[in-house]
Amino acid sequence: VQLQASGGGSVQAGGSLRLSCAASGGTFRSYSVAWFRQAPGQEREFVVTIRGSGTTTYADSVKGRFTISRDNVKNTVYLQMNSLEAEDTAKYYCAASRSVILSAQRLPRSYDTWGQGTLVTVSS
Repeated sequence: VQLQASGGGSVQAGGSLRLSCAASGGTFRSYSVAWFRQAPGQEREFVVTIRGSGTTTYADSVKGRFTISRDNVKNTVYLQMNSLEAEDTAKYYCAASRSVILSAQRLPRSYDTWGQGTLVTVSS
């Protein structure tokens, strides 16, 4: 499976963006898919994950503002980002894995397939 992230852009604080993570080369309905982000000079940070069962886990910093969903027909996972803040500025990466241990699902090393990233810039 290969992943392609898209949908990034520049938006003012309070605005919205929807990111997409499209899979090719196989179906990933049973995969866990996560979004991470990395701001310049900072470590990659967990944002949210959705398991094959549909169970979701959000970072506290985005809870209530971001929503992850998946369309298994289109082989795509979406990240709807509302009420964006300047602190959300980062490059966003989607990642996937067939098997992710629940206790480690917030860790980048749990995912073996990564997209190329899409840049989100929020101006205040």
